[in-house]
Amino acid sequence: MIRPYVLAETNWESLKDERFDLAVLPWGATEAHNYHLPYGTDNYQAQSFVEAAAKMSWEKGKKVIVLPTIPFGVNTGQKDIYLDMNLNPSTQLAILKDIITVLNRQGIYKLLLFNGHGGNNFKPIVRELGLLFPDMFISFSFFPQMLDKTQYFKEKGDHADEMETSLMLYLRPDLVLPNDKWGSGDEKKFKIKAFNEGWVWAERQWSKVSSDTGIGNPEFATAEKGEHFFNDITIKLDELFCALCEADLKDLYE
Repeated sequence: MIRPYVLAETNWESLKDERFDLAVLPWGATEAHNYHLPYGTDNYQAQSFVEAAAKMSWEKGKKVIVLPTIPFGVNTGQKDIYLDMNLNPSTQLAILKDIITVLNRQGIYKLLLFNGHGGNNFKPIVRELGLLFPDMFISFSFFPQMLDKTQYFKEKGDHADEMETSLMLYLRPDLVLPNDKWGSGDEKKFKIKAFNEGWVWAERQWSKVSSDTGIGNPEFATAEKGEHFFNDITIKLDELFCALCEADLKDLYE
């Protein structure tokens, strides 16, 4: 069935008299995810989350529209990983400026960027766009931060780890290689202690910190864990969609 809350699927017959309160833009990346996960992992995850949550919100009468996923992200630290695709932050700004110009002109003043890739940092971009489009309310979220991952997964990690492998085993098991192909996801740390303590930052050169492009052991991943995590994220995301749809942009604070 055509989903009326997914822009790529709906049609002019449905949209010509429709009005939406919230646009959601999933944004992922195209990059290696250990040996066993597809290059489009971040895109599959981000799009699946927002489409499932939008369905829930739509069924409650909320006017939310999911825009097509942006499949490329910031991968400046992975320039020597074969076919890892990179969009510079300045390019992301240009893309968003054009998209927001359309939304602003057509009276959709709420935009949520749903980020599926750790290399994307939208905060400075949103600050700049807020000056350019004062009528717009632009926000973003990054799903691994939405819940306490330790309540769902045994192993820590941030790329092709137990969490991402579990999600893909649930969402697209046909694209996950057998577990005898899974790399260990071992990570090398900075020799300078301050970087590992989190109060100073430098970009990691991916090929020097991981031999299999993964960071985090996927060994204990299961589809059941992925389903549990996915469902809980979706419920929380639906609550956000509904709140944003209902929000009065002239009365946001208490």
